[in-house]
Amino acid sequence: MTERPVVEVDEGIAPSGALVVNCFPSVGFVSSIVAHYLIEKLELRLVGGVNHPKLPPMCLVQEGKPLPPLRFYAGEPICNLERCDKVILIVSEVQIENQIKMNLARSLMDWIKESGSGISIMIDSFTKNNKEGHTILDDDDKDTTMLGIGSTDVAIKTLEEIGLPLLKHGIVGGMTGVMMGESRRRGLDSLAILAESSGGPIEGQPFPDARAAARIIECLDGLLPAIHLDPEPLLEEAQKIENQIRDMMAVNLNQVSNDNGPESMYG
Repeated sequence: MTERPVVEVDEGIAPSGALVVNCFPSVGFVSSIVAHYLIEKLELRLVGGVNHPKLPPMCLVQEGKPLPPLRFYAGEPICNLERCDKVILIVSEVQIENQIKMNLARSLMDWIKESGSGISIMIDSFTKNNKEGHTILDDDDKDTTMLGIGSTDVAIKTLEEIGLPLLKHGIVGGMTGVMMGESRRRGLDSLAILAESSGGPIEGQPFPDARAAARIIECLDGLLPAIHLDPEPLLEEAQKIENQIRDMMAVNLNQVSNDNGPESMYG
């Protein structure tokens, strides 16, 4: 029997009722952009991670400090006169191997249920070319750039309240698909928020899509009344980010043409 991933989270974070936001790798780096926005905006701190021998044998380094590839963040509740909101963030920038996705989803769902956390949200993105693990089969004339999936009637109602169109027909892969299926099996309230991204590979290189991330931030803002999540900073940076990537691609393509050989953009 395959060893189950082990969730190790600080005991003092008080996750009861928290919105659990899950950000696994997605097309256009959309989930990663959303995760790092939330960490900075909400001043979230690292509170734990997941251990399993099949997770990549590596660490990420930020400001000189090592970070596990799959980690948990949390922060102090943000309150207004009406309510307090808490966020638990689960994030990974590295791909999860297919053979452990189901067991990882089960371990994460066990922790979410046992901790008394609130609704769980999967952040993801899709492209029209159907090469990123999702197939969108909705057959209508709507120019929809945001879609939602709900595991329960409560989750569906929540999506309707924030005005997010439902995915009528399709296939959702990766950790989003596995965790949504597991949520429905267990009767846990979970949402998937998917943004259409223009960040698919261009000349073989992935392209960051800050605009799609900003649309997801707008949806999250509707789920956290005590917290104001402003997507404007992402929108203001979007053109700068995309221009930088285009410039890098142009330099790389020119170098390939001149040298007749490939050269890594990222070293």
